[in-house]
This record gives sequence, structure tokens and C-alpha cells, in this order.
Amino acid sequence: MFHAFTGWYCIGCGVTRALHALVHGDVARAFSMNPLAMSMLAIAPLLAGWQMGWQPRWMRPLIAVVSEPRFWLVLLPVYWVARNLPWFPFTLLAP
Repeated sequence: MFHAFTGWYCIGCGVTRALHALVHGDVARAFSMNPLAMSMLAIAPLLAGWQMGWQPRWMRPLIAVVSEPRFWLVLLPVYWVARNLPWFPFTLLAP
């Protein structure tokens, strides 16, 4: 809907198609549809385990970064702008 009105890709554009590709075993296509969502989906089991009490020492730096609101307040707008840039490396982020 957002893309239809503005012509820009939002942060979540391609997530449904990525999940569909993932369910059908096409990991490369899923990652190409929305790399940020697939990356977050990959670390979701680790984060869930951390919340349930499994807290290994090697995960502390990851949890410290991911639980910081400033990380998300920078990452999401930067990702949104980057996936709408019309130059080569950034066009890979568009679904």
C-alpha cells in the first residue's frame, strides 16, 4: 500500500514474500526480498532463549546492542533510506 501511494519501499516491504519463499525452502530469495527481516528472523531464537534464561557469555554483546533503543532508531531509518536509493549496491535491498 505504501509503495503504491509513494513509489518508495517501506521497511517491511517484501516480508510476506520473503516468508513465503522461506517456507518453500528458498532462503536466497527470502533474503533478497527483505534482508533486514531475514537477519532478524535468524537471530530471533537466540533472543528468545536469552529471555527464557539461557544467557551465555558470548551473547552479551549482541544483546547489549539489540536491546538498545538507539540502535533501532538509527538502523530502521538508515535501512529505509538505503533500500530506496537507485544506485547499485542499494538496489539489492529492494524487493
